[in-house]
Amino acid sequence: MIIVDNLYKKFGKNEVLSALNLKIEEPGIFAILGPNGSGKTTLIKSILGMVVPNNGHITLKGIPIKNNWKYRQEIDYLPQIANFPGNLKVKELIRMIKDLRDMPADEERLIALFKLEPFLNKKLSTLSGGTKQKVNLVLTFMFDSPLLILDEPTTGLDPASLIHLKEWVNQEKAKGKTILITSHIMQFVSEIADEIVYLLEGKIYFKGTKEALMTRTNQKNLEHAIAAIATTPANV
Repeated sequence: MIIVDNLYKKFGKNEVLSALNLKIEEPGIFAILGPNGSGKTTLIKSILGMVVPNNGHITLKGIPIKNNWKYRQEIDYLPQIANFPGNLKVKELIRMIKDLRDMPADEERLIALFKLEPFLNKKLSTLSGGTKQKVNLVLTFMFDSPLLILDEPTTGLDPASLIHLKEWVNQEKAKGKTILITSHIMQFVSEIADEIVYLLEGKIYFKGTKEALMTRTNQKNLEHAIAAIATTPANV
């Protein structure tokens, strides 16, 4: 699905990605983790074409993404912070995104799932952060692309909505999709991820199952394993 080959990215003198290599060839849920400044966001934005690397190549389904905007039709992306136009109503934003994507959409089930019916006629500027995140989730999941990239999807969600999110993500996985997730909530990652991709100083420091990570760090839970990983030898 995704091959990242020898990726470099600098911002000024700051090297954010350094000879990064990553292969994700099977469907499943992959958690992209690492400390602040490790390169997670830059990697994701490089895959999305929002950041242009200084060197290296990225292919999606065997096709190079460089100078090929159409590949983005294969991706549904949930940004960490959604800057919605405050003067639009929720239903107007949903309709606008549907018109822009021009793809079949299944928004009604998601609106019902996240109980957004009472907010459809409200302007986005009046919504709470948690409700905006639910709108963000609807806009992401209402299409049917093979690759999903979810940047901190749990932000602001109440417990019931968090359960619905986990259920929906697992349904998407069951369809054979590849899902990349970033999150600082290790309980969420532990419950949902098939593999951990851990970045440190712009490189892939570890890629493997949660169980392999806990074994290598000699820890009994994922949270402690993540805390300990930087002190253990690299194993990509």
